[in-house]
Amino acid sequence: MIIDGKAMATEVEADSRSRVERLGFGPGLATILVGDNPASRMYVKIKHAACDRVGICSVNVNLPEDADETVILETIESLNSREDVNGILLQLPLPGGLDPSRAMSAIAPEKDVDGFHPLNMGFLLAGAERLVPCTPKGIICALERLGVDLVGTEVVIVGHSNVVGKPLAAMMLNRNATVQVCHVYTRDLAEHTRRAEVLVVAAGVAGLIKKNMVREGAYVFDVGINKVADKVVGDVEFESVLKVAAGVTPVPGGVGPLTVSMLLSQTVDAAEMQMETWMEKEKEKR
Repeated sequence: MIIDGKAMATEVEADSRSRVERLGFGPGLATILVGDNPASRMYVKIKHAACDRVGICSVNVNLPEDADETVILETIESLNSREDVNGILLQLPLPGGLDPSRAMSAIAPEKDVDGFHPLNMGFLLAGAERLVPCTPKGIICALERLGVDLVGTEVVIVGHSNVVGKPLAAMMLNRNATVQVCHVYTRDLAEHTRRAEVLVVAAGVAGLIKKNMVREGAYVFDVGINKVADKVVGDVEFESVLKVAAGVTPVPGGVGPLTVSMLLSQTVDAAEMQMETWMEKEKEKR
């Protein structure tokens, strides 16, 4: 079957909308866009449109291409101090020469809806997940909705980035899956992928995973986004792999919508946690 990320994302959005209504106010999500990268601008637009659908108040801070690290850090600090901003997202990639790690670390951990702050990563590795990277969380959400029991399941992840591969491996381990992470230096990739009951591919290589590399009945999540002859394709040969897998995510329309829906969900999570902290402080004052 085709794993319909759009349909699942719609369900998550409906849940987020209900949670916003229970909060009684619209949580605030601030995005920071440095420069005028067309793809980044499009992604920010998609995220803001999604915010509108669930009642999240979004604001975009657009900094010039030549903004230096000091300006970015000052912008983040300003947003950290705003009570009407519950979540902060720094749109990547940054223009050449700028290191995103310092900027990501400057975002207040309780407002880090992308889940990349070292403190949130530490909670993830300790098995006490709070705000986590959105793409891995979207994949976990999809597996839960598919009814896949991850305990003891053979999971193979192709790609070991800090954005997808590493945090997803930790999230899978937190759910007692048996996890293997492959990468560009892995010898005989197919030997590993054929064992996977859940296969996640985030390598950025069009058509890397072919039918003969997939175990029959596996669930395959294609995180790759590649442009080939004016078409957007994933890392998986979709049509052929679909013949042997239990389910495959399409590109586009698979993992992407799930990622955006997790951003919305985590913005509400952040608002709920911040409200709880505020209520506890108010009790202490009394």
